[in-house]
Amino acid sequence: MRKPGRLLTAMVTPFNQKGEVDYQQARRLALALLDSGSEGLVVVGTTGESPTLVRDEEIRIFTEIKKAVGERGSVVAGTGSNSTAEALEATKAAERVGVDACLLVVPYYNKPTQEGLYQHFRTIAESTSLPCILYNVPSRTVVNLSADTVIRLSRIDNIIGLKEASGNLEQVARIIDGARDGFLVWSGNDGDTLPILALGGYGVISVASHLVGNQIKKMIDSFIIGDTGVAADIHRHLLPLINALFIVANPIPTKYALNHIGFQVGNPRLPLTAPDEKTAAVIRDTLQNYHIDLPVS
Repeated sequence: MRKPGRLLTAMVTPFNQKGEVDYQQARRLALALLDSGSEGLVVVGTTGESPTLVRDEEIRIFTEIKKAVGERGSVVAGTGSNSTAEALEATKAAERVGVDACLLVVPYYNKPTQEGLYQHFRTIAESTSLPCILYNVPSRTVVNLSADTVIRLSRIDNIIGLKEASGNLEQVARIIDGARDGFLVWSGNDGDTLPILALGGYGVISVASHLVGNQIKKMIDSFIIGDTGVAADIHRHLLPLINALFIVANPIPTKYALNHIGFQVGNPRLPLTAPDEKTAAVIRDTLQNYHIDLPVS
């Protein structure tokens, strides 16, 4: 099983002026991200506006991006849901497309117990041969996937890792210490990447890598070879940009930033909207302080 990569971009979904998925621009963005440091892409995740995509759009995005990327990088399909049956169906469809792995978010809104979470993820993993990455983001799902539950799930062969966005470094440490050998932990928050690497984490599923992918990759690579001073310098430098990209709900700022630098991805779908002028000004002013790695034709 090929590892998906240390730097994965949680890719936005481009829309045209009518609000339809712009599949051609999605392919361009996928390749541009691989050209600027990313080793793989997570598609139809939170940043990809999964709550407002319909199933046919999701499957076509999986198909288009995998065809565009080929073997250049991994394609991780966001197939999670608060319905186990729907997540199972989406995962099977993604497997038929030929994606490299799936991302399974903690079920939202229905507030399952830890036993319910275990049974949910086990049921999906046992239905597929795809590598499965768990996704813990309690700020959006309300329920936290506990360290004990992650450790228990790590014993399932094709549950290969976790995207951890709780911000709880003690929980991250417990997971890394207790999970089976080879279980991978990606930071789910750009600002936590270096601390999680220091705890023994593997990498990041990043939003900021839309803009500064090469710099994030250099930070990770520097840490891995022991050049922690360089890694720390890059981390500190990137923090103001990371903060600006989360000044309001993701992916509103990232889509605005991409449009501003000339890579058109359209506005978010309702109920998300483009940023107001005050927020937009913060994003524009912050971008002036950074070299943009993404190639823009």
